[in-house]
Order: sequence, then C-alpha cells, then structure tokens
Amino acid sequence: MNTNKKFSDRFDWTLAFIMLLFCIISVTAIASAQTSGQYAANYVTKQLFWYFIGACIMGAMMYFEPDQYKKMSWYLYGAGILLLALLLIAPGGVGQIAEPRNGAKSWFHLPVGDIQPSEFMKTFFILALARMVSKHHEKYSMRSLKTDFMLLGKIFGVLLIPLAFIMQQPDLGSALVFFAITAATVIVAGISWKIILPIAGSAAALGAGLLWMALYMQDFLQHKLGFSPYQFARIYSWLDPYSYASSDGYHLISSLNAIGSGEIFGKGFQGREVYVPENHTDFVFSVIGEEYGFIGASAVICLFFFLIFHLTKLTLQMKDPFCTYVCAGIIAMITFHVLENIGMTIQLLPITGIPLPFISYGGSSMMGNALALGLVFSMKFHHRTYMFGNHDEDEEFL
Repeated sequence: MNTNKKFSDRFDWTLAFIMLLFCIISVTAIASAQTSGQYAANYVTKQLFWYFIGACIMGAMMYFEPDQYKKMSWYLYGAGILLLALLLIAPGGVGQIAEPRNGAKSWFHLPVGDIQPSEFMKTFFILALARMVSKHHEKYSMRSLKTDFMLLGKIFGVLLIPLAFIMQQPDLGSALVFFAITAATVIVAGISWKIILPIAGSAAALGAGLLWMALYMQDFLQHKLGFSPYQFARIYSWLDPYSYASSDGYHLISSLNAIGSGEIFGKGFQGREVYVPENHTDFVFSVIGEEYGFIGASAVICLFFFLIFHLTKLTLQMKDPFCTYVCAGIIAMITFHVLENIGMTIQLLPITGIPLPFISYGGSSMMGNALALGLVFSMKFHHRTYMFGNHDEDEEFL
C-alpha cells in the first residue's frame, strides 16, 4: 500500500476533461434554446451556477475515502427515504411547497429553486445496494442457488421502499431508473443465470402485457391499478403522435421535425427554426440535432460512450467489491438516462421526462449526477489504498 502519490497522479483528469466538454455542450445548447423566446430567465447563467455547485460537490466528495461512504450508506439511504416521504405529505396545492407538475408531485418548491429528491435517492440507493451485496458475499463466501435467492430478496427489499414512494408521486421515469440500477447490480453481483433468465423473461412478458392492456384495457389499469390518464396519453402519443398532433403528440412531433431538419451538418449555432417546448431541459437533444445535425448529435453520443467506457474500465480495475458495485450502479444509471432521453426524442421510446445527463438544464439532476461522479472521483483518488496488485498494474490505471 502506498499513499504518497502526488495529487496529479491520483486525480482523474480524464473524467474531469469529459465533464468540461459536457459543460461546454450544455451551455451552448441551452444558449440556443433560449433564443426561442419561451423563457424569461437566463438559464445559461443558472446552468453554469449548477455546474459550479456540482464541481464543488465532486471536489468535496473526492477527499473522503470509499470506506467512509460504505459506513454512511444506510444513513444516506434513510435520509433519501425521509425526503421522499416528506414530499408526499407536504402541502401540494398551487404555489405551495410541493406543487404538482405535469401530474406528478416530485419537487420541493423552495426559495433557492425546485429540488427533486428522487435524483439524490438514486445515488443513495446505489450506495445501499453496494454495501448490502458486498456484506452478503462476505457472509456467504460459498455461493449456491439458496444464497442467490437470499441475495435477490435483499436487493428487492432495498428497492421496494423508494420505489413505493416514487410511484405514489407518480414518477414512472425515475422508477425505471431504479429498475435499471437494480438489474445491473443483480448481474454484477454474480447471481446465477438460472435465476436471472426466468425473472427477466417474466418481466418482459409483464411489460408486454401492460402495454397491451394500456391499448385495450384502459379502464382496468386506471381503476384497478391506479394508472393515470396522463400516463395513457404518453403511450398513445408515442405510438401514434400524429393522431394527437394538437395535444399530447405535439412535443414529440416538434422534436422529430427539429432533429430531422438538421440533416447531416445542421443549421449552425442559434440557427434553429422549429419550436420545441421545454427544449432546454428534457428535449435539449433536439436543439443539438437541429443545429449540428447528424454529425453533432453523433459526437455527443460518442462522448457519452467514452464516459461509459472510462467508468467501465475503472470498474474492472477496482479491487474492493463495494467500489465495483457502486461503479456498476452509476454506469447503469447514466446509461439508462442517455438511452431513454435520446430514445424519446426520436420516438424509439415513450416520453418519460428523464433529463439528458450533464446537458439538460436542472439543478437536481446536476447535483444528483455530481454525487454519483463524486464517488467515482473518490475511488480513483484513493485507489492505491485498496490496491493489492503489483506496481506495474497500479500504474496502468486510468
């Protein structure tokens, strides 16, 4: 063990450079989005402020060792659950602290801005899962189907509590992110495929069944299972947006027109011609596609691939199982966000209100992602403390 490495050797410069590129892309896209005239506030300045806050969060978290986060994981998980519970019981009328938005009571409306607790809960959930799985494997070093079923039960136990609160909001998009994190953890935890495959098949069948019921048994889903008309509208406008062009399909049609009109090279900075509502948040990719075309949109996707590749390489070189599970959860969270957000802007997936990480405007999203990457910076910064390999292996770490 060697803790005498210089700061420059311990700091993850690659990840910091990727974040700088995302900041430039985000500010440029939001600056263009503002030219549509639908916004009174200067969101460029606000986004720079949130990036500054995010950088402070990542910098502060870097100096704490992963072992400290492991010890705090259940306390953070409990704090996240408390925030979700307070959100449900907080006054929810117009102008009050938890005023619903788009049919979902997901934000605290505070003087400093809107705060979405589920964004923080994602990282707290990852920490809790990682600690629980690592402790389970320490206790049951000899794995069997019995111990795998025990672990699976524990994982879903940790999932069900935040999921119950989030579905009460309701916030389907965030719920799907929690499922993605859980799926990644189940796979990385080494649970037997004899268990995973039947569960995955059942989940796929359930999803297909719910989609069929949404098309042909709406009353049953609404009155028996609590689905809202707003959620049905999202599905119908996704499958056939042009039949709802003047209502729920308008957003998607506008996004498709914007991205398609960008063609190969785009229309240039602030050259947008298609009006897309809320294009500084969930639909910021439509701005990139219209102004920079296929080339610019592909470059942004490649940058996300590079981020995921870097995080994956880091995960594979982790020696502490807790760190491995944390990194796997973070990769799953970011990957699902990217796939869902870009997919919904081009009609591959339903619109769920999930932001594009590091590019969409939003304080809660930025701080939530900063918490996650702060853990990554911490693991890289303190990596030598947990290395048991030789010096050459250590030097190969990126």
